[in-house]
Amino acid sequence: MNATVLIADDEPNIVVSLEFMMKREGHRVLVARDGREALALIRSEKPSLVLLDATMPELSGFDVCEAVRADPGIATTRILMLTAKGRETDVARGLGAGADAYVTKPFATRELLERVREMLT
Repeated sequence: MNATVLIADDEPNIVVSLEFMMKREGHRVLVARDGREALALIRSEKPSLVLLDATMPELSGFDVCEAVRADPGIATTRILMLTAKGRETDVARGLGAGADAYVTKPFATRELLERVREMLT
């Protein structure tokens, strides 16, 4: 299963570990370090899945999610919000913005990989 996965996160350590995991699973990996770059890559590359942090420079993950859902050309993009924002209101906001799934940091690698596999099938 060779999918294109976009990692949108501004924390280098998270990006490195996610990139390693996704490449090990056989996926093509793109990286965006802020919300504007993430949105531009979603529009140009049409990834199969976006691992999206809620708090990033330029545009928040919530803003990126809403912009994706409002754009008919990319509205079906699968989005997994992966963030330290774990309060119920944050989860509700993420899902309300259109995220397909919401995982809080720190996350268990195995659980995240299972969720990614589910979302890509």
